[in-house]
Formats: sequence, C-alpha cells, structure tokens
Amino acid sequence: MALMYGKEKDGEQDVADQTTDPGFISFFSKLPAKSPETGTLRLFHRTGADPYYATYGPDALFVAQHTFHTNSVIKYLGAGGRAAGLPSVTLKVSIAQMLLREALTVKQLRVEIWEPEPGQGKKCSKFRLDKEASPGNLQEVEDLLFVDSDILSAPIVMAIKIASSGGKLKTVGVAFADTSVRQLGVADFVDNDLFSNTESLIIQLSVKEAIVPTGTTSGTTDRDIDLNKLKAVLDRCGVVVSERKPSEFTAKNIADDIPRLLKPSPASNASSADATMTIPELSLPTAPSALSALILYLSLTSDPSNHGSYTLRTHDLSQYMKLDASALRALNLTEAPGNASQGTTTRNTTLLGLLNKCKTAQGTRLLGTWLKQPLVNLHEIRKRQNLVETFFEDTNTRRTIQDDYMKVMPDMHRLSKRFQKSVASLEDVVRVYQVVIKLPGLIETLEGVQTEKEEHSALVEEIYLTPLREYEATLAKYGEMVEQTLDLEELDNHNYVIKPDYDPKLQELAAKLTKVRDGLDKEHREVGRDLDLELDKKLHLENSQDAKSITKKYIELGTNKSGVFFTTRKLKDLAEDFKEFSQNYTRTQSGLVKEVVNIAYVYVKPKVIEKGSGNLVLVESRHPCLEVQDDVSFIANDVEMIKGKSEFHIITGPNMGGKSTYIRQVGVIALMAQIGCYVPCTEAQVPIFDSILCRVGAGDSQLKGVSTFMAEMLETATILRSATKDSLIIIDELGRGTSTYDGFGLAWAISEHIASEIRAFCLFATHFHELTALDQQIQHVKNLHVVAHVTSTGKKTQDRDITLLYKVEPGISDQSFGIHVAELANFPENVVKLAKRKADELEDFGIGKFRAPNTRPHLTLRCEDLKPVEGADAIPSEVTEEGLKIMEEFLHKWSSQTYGDGEDVIMSEGDDDPEAQVQQLRKCMDEFRPRIENNAWLQSVLSSF
Repeated sequence: MALMYGKEKDGEQDVADQTTDPGFISFFSKLPAKSPETGTLRLFHRTGADPYYATYGPDALFVAQHTFHTNSVIKYLGAGGRAAGLPSVTLKVSIAQMLLREALTVKQLRVEIWEPEPGQGKKCSKFRLDKEASPGNLQEVEDLLFVDSDILSAPIVMAIKIASSGGKLKTVGVAFADTSVRQLGVADFVDNDLFSNTESLIIQLSVKEAIVPTGTTSGTTDRDIDLNKLKAVLDRCGVVVSERKPSEFTAKNIADDIPRLLKPSPASNASSADATMTIPELSLPTAPSALSALILYLSLTSDPSNHGSYTLRTHDLSQYMKLDASALRALNLTEAPGNASQGTTTRNTTLLGLLNKCKTAQGTRLLGTWLKQPLVNLHEIRKRQNLVETFFEDTNTRRTIQDDYMKVMPDMHRLSKRFQKSVASLEDVVRVYQVVIKLPGLIETLEGVQTEKEEHSALVEEIYLTPLREYEATLAKYGEMVEQTLDLEELDNHNYVIKPDYDPKLQELAAKLTKVRDGLDKEHREVGRDLDLELDKKLHLENSQDAKSITKKYIELGTNKSGVFFTTRKLKDLAEDFKEFSQNYTRTQSGLVKEVVNIAYVYVKPKVIEKGSGNLVLVESRHPCLEVQDDVSFIANDVEMIKGKSEFHIITGPNMGGKSTYIRQVGVIALMAQIGCYVPCTEAQVPIFDSILCRVGAGDSQLKGVSTFMAEMLETATILRSATKDSLIIIDELGRGTSTYDGFGLAWAISEHIASEIRAFCLFATHFHELTALDQQIQHVKNLHVVAHVTSTGKKTQDRDITLLYKVEPGISDQSFGIHVAELANFPENVVKLAKRKADELEDFGIGKFRAPNTRPHLTLRCEDLKPVEGADAIPSEVTEEGLKIMEEFLHKWSSQTYGDGEDVIMSEGDDDPEAQVQQLRKCMDEFRPRIENNAWLQSVLSSF
C-alpha cells in the first residue's frame, strides 16, 4: 500500500474547466440581480466526485472580503480576465457551511442555494433554485447549518398586520413561528403610533425576521406612514424585513390550514368546521390574517412532516415586563456593547454570558428567553425564586445534576425534528438512547433533593419529577428497542452499527469480518516474534545507557530521549496516601463551598413586592457584569427609592465617576429579580415593574438618516408615551446632542413631566447641574452625586487634582471635571492649557448660569465666598435666619422686576440696559433698607465687603 499526501486551498480550486463555459456565464447574467448589498447571498453547489460550492459576481467579492479576507482567492471567468470577466470564488463544503451560519445568524442575510439541473455533463451551465433561507426561516438548511453544533438561538419569524390606520391608536395583529420546536403563536393588541407594544413583543420573542405587507408606490397614505414607522422599529431591533403582497394577509384559508398543522386533540374526530370552532386563536380580530401570511411564507402546509406536529398559543403581552431595544442595549442583556453586528455573546460582558451556567443548548435558549420576558406575576416570580433557592442550598445535588446528567444531554429539540422529518441517523438514535438510560438516575437524584421547606419539595415534584416520570414511562420501549437492535459494545469505539444477529445478512458479514480480523492479529504476532518485541508493552528499539545503572531499589517506569522515569516503594506509598487525602479533602470542602461563595461573591434572594405597592431598596448593590471584570475593584452603593419621598433621583458628578454604572445596575437588578434570579446585593427589596425604559448613550444613526439628537428625542418620546407609575425609567445625559440652552430646557421639562405627571421611579444622570434645583419644586425629587476627592493646587478653579471614588452620596456636585478627564486621556498640553483659560474666562464672565423656572436666580456669589465676620458667632440663629430670608426676598424682588417673573433667564453681561438695572436695584434697596439696617447679621455681611 502506498500513501499519497497533497493539499488544496479553499478559494484556489481549479474549476476553470467547469465554469468558463460561456453557457454558464450567459445563464448567470440573466438571473435577477441579487447581492449582499440587497440582503441576499447566492451559492451554487457544484456536484461531482469532490463536491464544493461557488459564488459569482458581487457575491464572490463579498465572500473574498468577509470569509477569506483577501482578494487573491478571486478568479475571473470568461473573456477579458480581471477587466471584464465574471468574479468567482470557490469554497469547500465545510467552509460553505460556516459561511451560511454567519450569513444567516450574524449578518442577517437571506441565502439561496442553487443545484445543477439534471441531465447535464461535467460543464454545468444551468442551475435551479433548490433551497431558500432567511434569518427567521432556517427549515431548508438546518441539517446543513447545524450538522456539528446545537442551535443556541431559536429562529423566530413574525408576520405583522396593522388593522386600522390613522389616529394615535392602532389595532395590531401578529403571528410568529418557532420552527425548531414547531410552535405557532398569535397576539392581538392596541398600540400607539410609535408601536411601543410591538417593539416589546419583538424583544420578548427575539424575532429575527418580520413579514409585512408591501406599501403603495406613492408612500403617502396613512397605511404607508404606519408601515414606515413599523419598519423603523424593526430596524432598531435588528430584524430583517420581508415584504409580501397585501393579498397574502387574508384569513380565507386559515380555517383549513391550521387544523392540518396542529397536533391531534380529543376533538380531532370532529368535522373540520367543528375543529376550527375549538381553536380560540382563530376568533381574534386581526391575528388570523397575519397567521395566514406566515404559514404561506414558511410553506408549512406543503411539507407533510409538519402535519399534526405544531402547537398554537396566544402570547399575552401583559404577563411580562415590557422592554424595548434601548433597554436591551443599556442593560447589556444578551449582546456585548459594540459587538451586536458580530453576533457574539462574550462571557461576563452581558447578563446572559454571566448567568449562563447551562450545560445544554436548550437551557441556554430558555435562559435567553427568560431574560427578555421578566415576569410580572408575583406568584410565578416566587416559584422561580424558590426553585433557585432549593438548588443553591443543596450544592451536592446541583453539581451531580450538572456534571453527571446535564453535560451529556443533546439538543433534544433539534433531534426530535430530525426524527419527525425522517432524516435521523443511527447516531441520533444512540444520542436519544443515552438520555433514556440517564433518566432513572436523574429522577433518583431529584427525589433526593435536600430542603427543609415543604413548599420547595412540592415545587420540585411539580416542575421536574412528575413530567420526567411520564417521559421515562413513554421512552422505556424505545430503550428496549435500541438494546435489541444496536451493537452497544461498539459505541465505545464511536461505531454506530446494528447487532449482527438482528439480520441474517449481517450475521454472514460479521463472520467474514471476524475471520479477517483474526488473520490481522496473527500476522501482527508473527511480526513481533520476528523482531523480538513484546506487543503488549510500549517499548522503544533503543534504550538509554543510563537505564543500566539503575539498581533494584528503583522501579523503572519507562525511558525516552528525555531520560529514565522511575519510582520507589516509599514514593509510591506516599502517592497513595496523597490520593486518599485528596479525596477526603474534596469531600470535606464541598460543605464549605457555600460559605466561601457567600463571603466572596454575595448574591441574595430579593424580596419582590406586588406592583404599585412597594419601594425599591438595594443595600450594597453592584453591577453583576462589571464586578467580575479583570482588574476591577467594584464599589458597592445603596439605593433607596421611596414612593412619595424619593421617587425621582437626579445624579450629578464628574465624568467617569460612575453615574452611568450606578443607574444601569439598578435596572439590571430589577430585571434579574423579575426573572426569579438572585441579585448582587447584601439585601434587596424590589417592586414589580411593568417596564424598564432606558435612554442612554449617544449612538449615531446617521447612515439611516437619523441624527444623534433625533434618535435621542425619539427614544425619549417613547418613554414619555409608554411609561406608567409602575415603570422604571433610566435616563443618562439627556439633551447633550443640541445647544446647551436647548438641552437644559428639554432636560428640565422632561424631568418635571416624569416627576409630576407620570410619577414613575426614575434615575436621571446629568451634567446640567442647574437641574438639581428641581428638588425645590417637587418634594419627591432627590439629589445624589458621585463622590470625587479634590485637592487644590492653584488659585484658579481648574488647577486641582481629582480622585474618583465611585461612591454615590446625597447632595449635589456642581462640577464635571471634564478638563481633568481630558488630561487623563493624554490631551496635548497646549490644548489643556487653552481649555483651562477659556473655562476661567467663562466662569469670571458669569456665562452659562441658568435660572430654573419659578426658582430663585442662580447667583455667582456663593456662600463659601463670604468671608468670616468678627463677632458673627455671637449673633443669634434666629437673627441669621431672618437675615437670609430678607436677602432672598430682596434678590427675588429685584430679579422679577428686572427680568420678569417665572421666565427662563440667562444672566450674562450685556443683558438689557445696565442703567435701568441699576435703577431697579436702587428702588429695591430703598424698599428693603429699613429691614436690612435692623438685622445684625446682614449688617455684618455688608461690612465684610
């Protein structure tokens, strides 16, 4: 026998003899123009002895750049070469599968796979469209995509129909499908003109693709305007939009299609009309039309394996907390910041990555669903909490289930579908069998759960043991069948074969194989004797000369070119003792693990309170993702939001001081509590929120024609229209996308509306320090600031060193320390000096001092500027308080006469006529003079100037 070695690089296969045929080039040129730029990737399957895939035209350029990262793999077919030829790139099957996975699940492209038309020779010039797939519809390519991997995210596709247009409220009907588990769903609801409820539903279901009706060519009707708004929502959520004819959104065939698709029920013997009457989802006003379009798009009825295999449910939006795309990004639920386009979920940078200790693909999918569907039912939240508490306290049972059972569980959803489609292999049969033989042990382990609470034991019985016992009984016959038909001894060698005695022909072949194997063994032994080698030992032909000097007190283990390996009796005895002690140590430490974990990494079971009746209190709260990052020593902070006292928090402080982290961690903890999770605090009380609404970051959407500021205003408008008194609102740096004056005005108006009209819990981080005056107008507004330690190094305000402490405390911070942050970012020294000089000029000039509506003027004269007055300590406190009141009345009187009462005023040099201002000042002074002269404290202040 001779061996031959050769290699072939992807993208460099010699296919000129197959593709330079002018017939193919002519065929390709007549195909509809499609490319990644329009959202479709087209692959051609080249069959033969060594099959592969090829891409042409714009698709070839795309694959060269995004898969191979070089243009050197491109070949140009036909006359003209590089100048006028057809670009072509070839891919091995394994690389094509990787490309398909990335195109469909990451880059959100549609895919077409073309096969040669039958009856052609080696030069295939004509092809037919064989398979189509989209991000929400992977049915035709599942076996190609996930041959070596489990599906970690379900491909959900949704059809949407807007039943009524015009006005602020819309009636929306939706239908969705998860083909991986063969489930259909519908929902009918009223929505506003921003489609806030639709956006929440898209987030809850992790929709990948949406089917919508096409609009008119004019695009000016009410329906077209609504469709454009809907498409903007879908785009913001990263959903691929597929347009279909409006005629497909009719429910005329749905009464016939649905009974064929649904699993049999006790009413299955009834007539079609009677069966339809027993399906309540078909009585909804709008959803059945969307369901009809969805079934047609997915071609569900044309695949016989789908008949009698689907379930249908109604999705109730009110059962879950509402989240939008902004909240999804702000709370880092399932995708890392900046990595959304790559589709990566990095451990510890997202909440899913942090919490995902699941050992199975279906577990990861369920956790991702729970994170996007936080519960609002207190009873259901506490059920989940109790289950978490049960396994948290019983460490041994939890580890046994994880290590001995969950690790060997395959993706049962994917396997079951392979059986339903009749494409399962013997390996699939064995993988299910391995689950079957594990079930008794899993049930026994769960029956031994250690808990002192009877309600916890009842929950384990209800949620796990009852259904698992049913599965065990159902699958018992399956296990017997496998044991009777498969050769289980061969499984250790990863050989999936039928038992020889199952079939006479197999017995005959097995006898022949045994005879050949015996002959091989005999030949092997004869070669060993001829070379004087012991076949049952691993020996080399040459030995080290050092081995000859080893005495009998050493036990030689082996020799290689590195030296001689040996041991002694004493060393061997010590090793056995070490093994025994290690095992005892492991058993002993398992009981201490919980205690160590509680000390080093505190998560607690939060106390969850009914909606609208509780306060938000977090003791030593932390951001779960940030605290586990390398080189981070996280500073814990308390949070106390009390209804009627401190519902609205305004947080000020230095750049990079921790404001954003503080407000976001509150949102993350609230969400974790409502999915039944433990939270990173030492103590937590959380009310049930109906939604978490976020306005954070300054992400540009300019490529889509939306400015930073416009995106900010759209998100804020959604908050103002969607929030209720039971919502949690998180706003970070609102109003920075426009002028300082406009930004402050908007920030004030929005804050006042939320605090006085909506009355939701709200955390508002801002650099508009003047906004802190809102606490004088609304009693339940509370000012907080992140602490910075400042050391003065010069006369000017900017000449000081700053240390950020990341601690949140009551009170106001009146500086942002932006120039100091610029210094930390290594700005050029001359730029920093110029910035300091200009900041000092503005501070001396008095520009940028705002007066909030209906509040006292913002004074450049501050309390700390007043010099101590000799003998001031002897003035009674009531005299001082009276003096402060007189001064406040005097300033308010002068301000209202000069600038007008209740207006937003910018006080800067040059406003109005200076002489008129002086006259008003004298007039006020004459009016207040008697009271000023009779107050000892005011006289002492005036004498200090």
